[in-house]
Amino acid sequence: MDRPPCRRPSPRPAAGAGRSRVRVRMIDPPAARPLIGVSGRVKQGSDVAGFPDNLAGIGLDVYVSDYARAVTAAGGLPVHLPQHVHAAAYAGRLDGLLLSGGADVDPRRYGATPSCDVGVVEPDRDRAELGLVELAMADDLPVLGICRGLQLLNVWAGGTLHQHVPAHARYDRAPDVGHDDIVVSPTSRLGLMYGRSRRVNSLHHQSVDRVAEGWLVTARAADGTVEALEWPGHDVIAVQWHPELMADAASDPLFAWLVERARTVMSARV
Repeated sequence: MDRPPCRRPSPRPAAGAGRSRVRVRMIDPPAARPLIGVSGRVKQGSDVAGFPDNLAGIGLDVYVSDYARAVTAAGGLPVHLPQHVHAAAYAGRLDGLLLSGGADVDPRRYGATPSCDVGVVEPDRDRAELGLVELAMADDLPVLGICRGLQLLNVWAGGTLHQHVPAHARYDRAPDVGHDDIVVSPTSRLGLMYGRSRRVNSLHHQSVDRVAEGWLVTARAADGTVEALEWPGHDVIAVQWHPELMADAASDPLFAWLVERARTVMSARV
């Protein structure tokens, strides 16, 4: 007797389902693409819905796919950088670095006492990514910091953070839609890409307080919140929003800038 067909529950739409995704078609061999290191985070099996209970305690390296998709669309070859690997192991192997978003930077890193509004900090990630920044500076790599990446770079360079800015934590909005208008310095590298203004998303509850010495604020929100930093004389740009989640991520000039500068590094090694 034939078994009746199994009835499976319809999958629940994922957050952000239906939004435009970066579609990538490989058109050249990977060797022709500069290698862009992308940082991520470590979670446990218990953090993932549907994961087997007996695997609840294992560690998982987690990376948001949109970063890698945007890098690939811009012509780069993304490679994920596990936290357990010492940054020195990547010396001479990477052409660029993308510091991704995620958990709060530990306030003790900038001499502050954690407030009750600080989320779960990830000291191992702080340590690993600060090591990657040192590596990038030693190897003269282009660096793009996004959200937490901007905050980490400011802390690395001696700046501090506001530990809680709830007005900017817009988790009630679709991530691929801009809803904050920022003002961009027209003479900055960011200004050459975007012009004097841009509408961006906002998915952060912390922001820059004291700007690191020698760094320039190149974009601000209407309330004065720092939205972008650049380090004159270095190939470093950092933004507070999430360009990889926007509908136009595949054509965003930020990723094109990162890959172009990384290609220069790659060519110099040949």
